[in-house]
Amino acid sequence: MDNKSKTKIDQYLQWPMKLMLFLVPADILIFFFSVECGIILAVFIVLGILLQAAGYRYSRNEIMKECIGFVFEQGQIQNYLIHELPVPYVLTDGNGVILWSNAAFHKIAGDSKGKHLTQIFTDLNKHLLPSDVNHTISHINFVKKEGEKEKKFFYKVELNRIIVENFTSDDESSYSKQMLKDNSLIAAYFFDQTLLKKYMEQNENQRMVIGLIYIDNYDEILDDIDEVKRSMLIAVADRKISKFIQNVSGIIKRTERDKYFVVFEQKYLDKIKANKFAILDEIKTINLGNSMHMTLSISFGINGDTYQESYEYACAGMDLALGRGGDQAVIKDRDEISYFGGNCEMVEKNTRVKARVKAHALKELMESKENVVIMAHKIPDPDAMGAAVGLYRLGLSLGRKAHIVMNEITISVRPIVDSLSKSGEYDEDMFINNERAMEITDDNTLLIVVDVNHANYTECEELLCRTKTVVILDHHRKSKDMIKNPVLSYVEPYASSTCELVAEILQYVDSKPKLKPMEANAMYFGMLVDTNNFVNKTGVRTFETAAYLKRNGADLTMVRKMSRESMDTYRIRSKAISQADILYDHFAITTLVGIGVDSPTVIGAQVANELLDIDGIEASFVLTSVEERVYVSARSIDEINVQRIMEEFGGGGHLTVAGAQLVDVSLEAAKEIIIETLRNMKEKGDI
Repeated sequence: MDNKSKTKIDQYLQWPMKLMLFLVPADILIFFFSVECGIILAVFIVLGILLQAAGYRYSRNEIMKECIGFVFEQGQIQNYLIHELPVPYVLTDGNGVILWSNAAFHKIAGDSKGKHLTQIFTDLNKHLLPSDVNHTISHINFVKKEGEKEKKFFYKVELNRIIVENFTSDDESSYSKQMLKDNSLIAAYFFDQTLLKKYMEQNENQRMVIGLIYIDNYDEILDDIDEVKRSMLIAVADRKISKFIQNVSGIIKRTERDKYFVVFEQKYLDKIKANKFAILDEIKTINLGNSMHMTLSISFGINGDTYQESYEYACAGMDLALGRGGDQAVIKDRDEISYFGGNCEMVEKNTRVKARVKAHALKELMESKENVVIMAHKIPDPDAMGAAVGLYRLGLSLGRKAHIVMNEITISVRPIVDSLSKSGEYDEDMFINNERAMEITDDNTLLIVVDVNHANYTECEELLCRTKTVVILDHHRKSKDMIKNPVLSYVEPYASSTCELVAEILQYVDSKPKLKPMEANAMYFGMLVDTNNFVNKTGVRTFETAAYLKRNGADLTMVRKMSRESMDTYRIRSKAISQADILYDHFAITTLVGIGVDSPTVIGAQVANELLDIDGIEASFVLTSVEERVYVSARSIDEINVQRIMEEFGGGGHLTVAGAQLVDVSLEAAKEIIIETLRNMKEKGDI
């Protein structure tokens, strides 16, 4: 019992004696009236005080004994309850050394007094509770040996700090304060959640995965094989796809000639991931005389609140898989997206129906708005600028005021801008900066984004919120960070460049806008750069587009002059190539210091292309520092999917052409990050 309690009991017992003292003044007054009466009253007062004093001493001792007995009894009860509490409970000092534990804790940890709590439960943080934290909750695994077997338990651990100063006297020399240097204890409660976790895992495993499987090149592959073998080809493909789903006890239903709907339990998803969607490669082995491989796009939607929501996830994932070129699988888990496969280039479509439909839709959108604002990515390249110029001509032909957003004229696009500016045939506000673009963009403005679909990479991201009418024209594969809710999206990874897409659109617009020679030069130059002189990603439609531009007055001599570079630029490029490091005999990585150069990222892309000309190099990575960002240009021929590598850093692109940006990191640090990523992906078998 503490001193405060003792003082209160004393004060309670002393009240009768204090009341007797109030009779003394009355006795004095009585003396004035009658001495005999005063003496008699005085005698009774003295006797009363003596009797109260004797009673106080006796009563105090008896009451104290009763109180101490009660406290002791209650303490014993509380101690018993805590000791027999079914929840494991342990008390440690501020450093985590066990001072006391109850019987339930003994059952799981044995006699552990004097041990550090983290010696028994290694998953707990070594420092347990920081000095400025009084309560934490942790979830840990604990393996307990039962004979020769090991059993795994899962616990929720609640840690509470107890300040000793709240329970002890102020005496600095007290035993407890000498033992506890930081004046605190830590109480830990262990709640067994093994069964709960087991049931949660069972519930998770039994959830349904909704999936879609599409044959990417159904029409093309049927046209590529003899008519008598077509039914056999489809039957073999159908059998392989059905077997893939039956191996995971799933249900598959063919909804269209080239589309399947599948359902299976989520517990089999890890098995499919471990096999890295082997069906993607297995389907390519079908050969009944067809010259091209059959490819699949697969999408799974998981963890939706309802089956309908999981189905919507699967549909959104399929849009991404197809937009990224097909031959890959996408798993959409709410906002998280995982990609698998994607090791083949998308087959070029011979039909131009889609281009005609997009051209008609774009024309209607332009006619419905007063202004047209065209925006590319930061540090625009010739492909972005050529596509913007082509759309600028389309806007003028429809009688609309058009503008191109560009904050910096880099060396790679300066020849295009100079030729347009010197001609005197264009308005002075053809090129505008971000501030001016923000002023003129409103709900009556059509915003066209070219050569990029990642919102963060656009020249002015704020413009996307200024109008609801946004159009995307791009040839890079879609990513999860794609611009949200465009009214029109024409993203075709098969295309060699955005200039190719824009040129096709111009050919199918009803008004048939006529390009001027300098505009045709700009678009031809953009195609030339993105295809590395018609070497990369070229198809029949690429050369048809080049022919269209040539008919519109493209001058190859002028285009060649546009592509020339200064001696300083050539030396910088040569130095970067000479300093390239070779990793695993197949990867080339180098840094480029573009001091004094307007477009170091363009030079970086050129270096990446030239490194592929070295025998044995399958992929190249060139890092260029611009202000506070490091730009990575990644290139490959066909063996390595550089897009998947760049997506590790939030970038993207194509199978053979990709890029990314690293923020707040030095050039050398970024190089080490790339090297470490390549090492990890190679160890996992991802590349």
